[in-house]
Amino acid sequence: MNANTNVDDAEIAHFDRIAELWWDPDGKMGQLHAINHLRLTFITDRFPTSNPRVVDVGCGGGILSEALCRSGAEVTGIDPSSLSLKVARKHALSEGLEINYRSVDVETLAQAEAGSFDVVTCMEMLEHVPHPEHIVAACARLLKPGGVAFFSTINRSFKAFAFAIVAGEYILGLLPRGTHRYDRLIRPRELYGWAATNGLRHTAVASLMYNPLRHRFRVAPNREDVNYMASFKRET
Repeated sequence: MNANTNVDDAEIAHFDRIAELWWDPDGKMGQLHAINHLRLTFITDRFPTSNPRVVDVGCGGGILSEALCRSGAEVTGIDPSSLSLKVARKHALSEGLEINYRSVDVETLAQAEAGSFDVVTCMEMLEHVPHPEHIVAACARLLKPGGVAFFSTINRSFKAFAFAIVAGEYILGLLPRGTHRYDRLIRPRELYGWAATNGLRHTAVASLMYNPLRHRFRVAPNREDVNYMASFKRET
């Protein structure tokens, strides 16, 4: 682990190794492409204002950042993986999209730009850091009063271990092997507690449900299943 930041060097090395896979919808990162429109709808339906200023925390290769930009948002994407950011910048340029990609961790950004964003998205990232509660706190600091934060992660349960890790990574190959560690998965009540401690009020939750027979995902509102996403509003 990096001694100065809430970053696990092994995790960064993993994402550096797979950086070139971000924009292959038929490859090992294809699941992120498959769920992107579902995540985007969950987020944009809850935008606090039109054309919001958004920071996408842990943006990776920019799959969600680009979708947010196309929806009319002013997007900043941050990630500690320099190779992933290189891929993100190259792809955005090829698409003619203006996205401010920055190699900075969210805690450092929160110190410099507290209260600067209408929306914070932190999707599939909390389970990859040593101290996810610190990430939630930093995301809260980045929001303007009345702003909205979105988190998605994987529930720490036997079902999640069986479906997300064993089946998803080792049997179906939906994600590269080693993407997730069971001990870092996050129960909803843990996420809600961290959010409440930092002035974020829980407003909605939904789960992404996978049908292996149809090879499709759907959104199940008000469910805390294997892969869940939740929204929170910063109190004014």
